[in-house]
Amino acid sequence: MDFGWMKDSHNHRQVGYAMILVSASLATIGLIALAIGGNVLFADNMQRDNTFHFNECKENDFKTEGCEKYHSRINSEISGVYVDLEK
Repeated sequence: MDFGWMKDSHNHRQVGYAMILVSASLATIGLIALAIGGNVLFADNMQRDNTFHFNECKENDFKTEGCEKYHSRINSEISGVYVDLEK
């Protein structure tokens, strides 16, 4: 019996490194799942908080503190939000 894959043993080290990388990735995913596992709506709550903050900034014409991060994205046809920003 001649197995072609047994002749090429120089790839075993690379395969081993790949397996270590895959297992480390899975362990990281598991730790993240444990960290946010109790809060199944984690991403939903983040999105709601961000939407609330954006709408609050929009009501104040993006001039209140913390709304500077939106200045590069407003006043365009794509956003549909037009305000006069003081430079």
